[in-house]
Amino acid sequence: MSDFDTQVRDSQAQVAEAQAKISELTSRVETMGAKAKSGEDISIDIENATLEDVHAHTELMNANIAELIMGLDDVTSGFSKDFDEMRNKTGWESFVGFFSQGRSDTLRQERIRTANIDDKLQDLIAKSDTIVKLLENQLGVLNEHKEKVEVNLTGTLDEREAVVGELESLRAEIVGMDPKIIELENKISVEQDAAARTKLESELAALNAQYNEMVQQEQVKLAKSQTLERYIEKGKTWVDSLQNQAATQMVLINKLQTDTKQRVVLYDALTKSLKTAQQQDVAHRINEIGVQTDKEAQTAMAAIGSATNQRMADMMEAHEDHMVFARKVLEQKAKADERFARRFQAIVEKHDKNLYGA
Repeated sequence: MSDFDTQVRDSQAQVAEAQAKISELTSRVETMGAKAKSGEDISIDIENATLEDVHAHTELMNANIAELIMGLDDVTSGFSKDFDEMRNKTGWESFVGFFSQGRSDTLRQERIRTANIDDKLQDLIAKSDTIVKLLENQLGVLNEHKEKVEVNLTGTLDEREAVVGELESLRAEIVGMDPKIIELENKISVEQDAAARTKLESELAALNAQYNEMVQQEQVKLAKSQTLERYIEKGKTWVDSLQNQAATQMVLINKLQTDTKQRVVLYDALTKSLKTAQQQDVAHRINEIGVQTDKEAQTAMAAIGSATNQRMADMMEAHEDHMVFARKVLEQKAKADERFARRFQAIVEKHDKNLYGA
C-alpha cells in the first residue's frame, strides 16, 4: 500500500471519528433543547470540554488532509521536470547520436511515444478526487447537523419569546396588584366594625394568596426563560463551530478543485510544448535530408504537408482562448493557495522548511 493510500485511510478514520463526535454533540444539544423547553436543568448536558475535544480532533483531521494536499502539490511541481527529461535526450540516446543521428532521434521519439504521461496525470487527478469526496462528505455532514440545530434554535427562540412575553405580562399584573393590597391594608387599619374588618381581611388574604401564586409563577417562568437562554447560547456556539468547520472544508475543496484545473492546464501546455519541439526536430531533419526520399522522410513530409498548416492555424486561433483560460486558472489558484496558506499556516511552514518530526 502506498504512503498516499495509507494517509487517505488515516484521514478516512479521522473523518469517521470526527463525524461520530459531531453527531454525539448534536444529539446532546437536541436533548438539551427538549429539556430546556420543559424547564428541566440543562447545566451538565453540554460542556466546553466536549466542544474543545471536537475542535481538537477536527484540527488534527484537517491538518492530515492539508498535508495530503501539500504532497499532491509536490508531485505537480515535478511535472515540468518530467517533461524536461522527456524533451532532452538520455545519455544513451546522445551516445548513439555520435554514430547515427537518425537512430538517436528514433529512440527519443519512441520513448516519448510510449511515455506514460497521461496515466500519471490521471492518477494525480484521481487522488485529488478521492480527497475531494472525503471533504464533500464531511461538508455534507456538517451542513446537515447545522440545519438540525438551527431548526431547534428557531423553535426555541420562538418559545423563549413567548415565555418572556408571558413573564412581562405577569410582572405587569403583579405590579398592578400592589395598589390594591395597599388600599385594603389601609382600610383594615382604620376599620372599626369587626364584621367589616373581617370581610376586608378575607379579601386581603385572597389577594395575597393570588399575589404569592403569581410571584411563584414569575419565578418558574423566569427560570424557564433563563434555561432557554442558556440552551440558545449553547446552540449558537455549536452552530458557529459547525459553520467554521464547514468554511475550512470549503477552503480545502476549493484548493483541490482549483489545483486540478491547474494541473490539466499545465499538462496540456507541456504536452503541446513537447509535441511542438518534436515537430521542429522532424522538420529540421527533413530540411537536412533534402532530396532523400526514404520512407521516414516521405511519411514525415506527408504528415507535415497535409496537417501541419491546418494544425498550426487551429493552434494559433485557440491560443488566445487557451491563454485567457490558463491565466484565469492561475489567478484562481493564487487565491485558493492564499486562503489555504492563511488557514493552514503551520502545515505550510512545516512543509516548506522540512520541519517534520521537529
